[in-house]
Amino acid sequence: MLDALSYEFIQNAILAGVLVSIASGIIGSLIVVNRMVFLAGGVAHTAYGGIGLAVYFGLPIFLGASLFAVFAALIMAMITLRQKEHIDTFIGLIWAVGMALGIILVDLTPGYNVDLLSYLFGSILAVSDADIYYMGTLLVGIILITTFWYRDILAVSYDSEYAALRGTNVPFFYTLILVLSALTIVVAIKVVGLILVIALLTIPIYIAQKLSRSLGTMMIYSGILSTIFTMIGLYLSYVYDLTSGATIILVSAVSLIIFLAINKRR
Repeated sequence: MLDALSYEFIQNAILAGVLVSIASGIIGSLIVVNRMVFLAGGVAHTAYGGIGLAVYFGLPIFLGASLFAVFAALIMAMITLRQKEHIDTFIGLIWAVGMALGIILVDLTPGYNVDLLSYLFGSILAVSDADIYYMGTLLVGIILITTFWYRDILAVSYDSEYAALRGTNVPFFYTLILVLSALTIVVAIKVVGLILVIALLTIPIYIAQKLSRSLGTMMIYSGILSTIFTMIGLYLSYVYDLTSGATIILVSAVSLIIFLAINKRR
């Protein structure tokens, strides 16, 4: 494995894994405490429509997927805040339409033979320098936003009614969390793929939640655990020639089972 570190694509994969893991730890914590897992799943699958748009119009994949995912997140936020009784129906509709649109646009793209599996299950070994810059910029933005507005995000996440009474703009911060979630999901798709991205945003967070007593500590623990699971998964995928995204998630799942077993004995 040490010899492999001399290859640029391995270096990019490791760096991407660290950046996405930290971002996933922070945003995953917000998704879990705000009970947005289903919404995040809807955004993840809807993002495929953005991939199809990017392929069809010749745009960078991250740009197309990000714009489409943010648009979907804004719609979901609006529906959630105004028509909660119909949220499941609308998310299912947006989810299906996004996936269908992406597949059709890829089919209509002349002379383009896209590897669908690379988006469904991740392609971390194909991360480019431009992808690294995008991931790094997003992580810096997430850290700055969550640090600057930490008290407001904390209040909205745990008691939105109290936050509204004390003057916090609950719809704004709720929408902000969903938008950041959408952007994080897009970069995480590059690491573990569209199908497995929700596992990356929930498994390490569940363990961190049991170990921490505050949202800030939970974010830190989640980022550390996500990074550890990602690095172990990358190592195993390289040694045994396995799909990296699936290996990372299996490592996370096995770690969760071990943690639950130890916690139960205690």
